Amino acid sequence: MGTAERRGAPRVGAREQQYYRPLWVEEPARRRRLPDPVRTAAVRAVLLIAVTLIQAMVAFLCTMAGSWLAFPMVISSVVSTIAATWGALDVWVTRQVWNQRHGVVSVPSSTARALRRERRRTRRQERAAERAQERIRRRGAAGQLSHS
Repeated sequence: MGTAERRGAPRVGAREQQYYRPLWVEEPARRRRLPDPVRTAAVRAVLLIAVTLIQAMVAFLCTMAGSWLAFPMVISSVVSTIAATWGALDVWVTRQVWNQRHGVVSVPSSTARALRRERRRTRRQERAAERAQERIRRRGAAGQLSHS
């Protein structure tokens, strides 16, 4: 009785565990999230472009139908196109300003920076070693063991 039940229990648990699948699997993002001001500008631009496309479609349909609304819709579509262009440029300018202010590091320049940092560190260490050697030589020549 005990051995059969014990043998059967792990099989049931193993079978349940075999079919268990999580609802989703966390994956790292491929690209970093846009900064808040840039994302806000991008959302604004997408909304402006969507409204412009809808207005242009309504203007076209009103023109085809011979409606009195065609002329005002064409005028508003032109104004909306200018606003959508401004929105797209706003995204670009906001992104450039963010990059300049917050120093977003691209891969090649970060590599170059790391190399420059390493060279500077090596030069500093060499200069410090030279100064130490110079101090030792001066002390040895003067016959002094300390500054007193």
